[in-house]
Amino acid sequence: MTSTFHSLEVGKRGLAAQQAALSTTGHNIANANTTGYTRQRAEMQATRPVSIPGMQIQLGTGVEVNKLVRLREDYLDVQLRNENKSLGYWEAKSDTLTKVEELLNEPSDDGLAFTMDEFWKGWEELAKNPDSAAARAVVRQKGVAVTETLKHISESLDQMQDDLKLVITTKTDAVNSLAAQIGSLNDQIGRLVPNNYEPNDLYDQRDVLIDQLSKLVEVKVSPPNKDTGVVDISVGGVTLVSGENVNKLTVDTSNGMVDPASIKIGDTQVTLTSGELLGRIESYGILGGASKSTIPSMKDKINNLAMTFANAVNSVHQSGMNLDNINGVSTNKVPFFVGTSANDLAVNPEIMNSLNLIAAAQEESTGQSSTGNGSNAQAIANIKFTALTFPGTNTTADDYYRNIIGQLGIDSQEAQRMQSNSEVIIQQVDNRRQSVSGVSLDEEMANMIKFQQAYNASARMVTVMDQCLDKIINGMGRVGL
Repeated sequence: MTSTFHSLEVGKRGLAAQQAALSTTGHNIANANTTGYTRQRAEMQATRPVSIPGMQIQLGTGVEVNKLVRLREDYLDVQLRNENKSLGYWEAKSDTLTKVEELLNEPSDDGLAFTMDEFWKGWEELAKNPDSAAARAVVRQKGVAVTETLKHISESLDQMQDDLKLVITTKTDAVNSLAAQIGSLNDQIGRLVPNNYEPNDLYDQRDVLIDQLSKLVEVKVSPPNKDTGVVDISVGGVTLVSGENVNKLTVDTSNGMVDPASIKIGDTQVTLTSGELLGRIESYGILGGASKSTIPSMKDKINNLAMTFANAVNSVHQSGMNLDNINGVSTNKVPFFVGTSANDLAVNPEIMNSLNLIAAAQEESTGQSSTGNGSNAQAIANIKFTALTFPGTNTTADDYYRNIIGQLGIDSQEAQRMQSNSEVIIQQVDNRRQSVSGVSLDEEMANMIKFQQAYNASARMVTVMDQCLDKIINGMGRVGL
């Protein structure tokens, strides 16, 4: 038969195992609201039995906690990270497009469309009253309003681009910071796992960082090394984190647009395919990707509108006659607008100094004209309905601008739709992940009671064996005393 102390040892092991399970349950409850925490479970197994001499049986020796496991599904992590990169990309695109929409502010009484419409109306009124100084002053002021609106749009787009430059630097630093933290955790994990420790909380911290990184850039995470527990992370096929070693991501924004060749990890060029960083880079401007360069593309369209509109007005204006021409004071014919882009377009300073230089009349058959001739002013007003040559299309200035606004609205709506879809998918995947990894207080309370009862039973077992030993030690061999 076995020693009486055998059962005492079995009880002691039961106490230790149930206490470890209770501690694990308490750890889960304490971290019920901790971001990224994965619930843990104490895996128990029977200890090695002993053979009883002379009997063909093996007697159990109790229980032990084999390991503390994290209840986590790797497949759901991969799903969430794959969708996370899309969410980051579309959030960045939507953010920029929404800001451009707010800048253009169409339709409204403050937008460029309304201002240009008022400009054409000013010329129509001048055609009716070509000798009116008040009508000329209105035309001049409406021209100033158009140029100031165009300048405001252009300068605001420039400011958006400057802001995006800072954001790209910040997001690049964030990628490198997250990579450095993951490398540090790899180092700590790599020191513990070979010594048979289960650094579950360190695994959780690393997974949270990888989730955050996956929103910035598309990442590929290797399975944990069986011997060390470390993971490697690559972006676009280029290694970002290898064990504790980390390569640095760099993006050159110094030339006003990002050259894809300047996006590197270490010394190796990397092609970003998704993620918030790519969305910010495309919004800022990427060489060779004009269709994806949000701000530069919009600046080009506004400049094309501004200069085509201004050149059309100038062409007609310089073909007419101003009051100085009619009165024989001067033969000088000046353009109505001066400038080379939306940013510096302005009403001619000469016209700002003299309303007489506004050419409202056209030359008559006699080679002269009169102050009552407003045909040139009407010709300028008619430009509103004249097809002009823009890059890739022939249309009126108003229609060209409406097309800009329409396309902007379509792109913004698409970005918002894709962002919303990604958010829904991520929520679904996260709900599934939480159903596996999240802490359920009801379940933990049930486990706590279960382990408590088992602990109490083991304690009772120790008490019973203590009484048996007391009987053996103090009560046996006393017959006849």
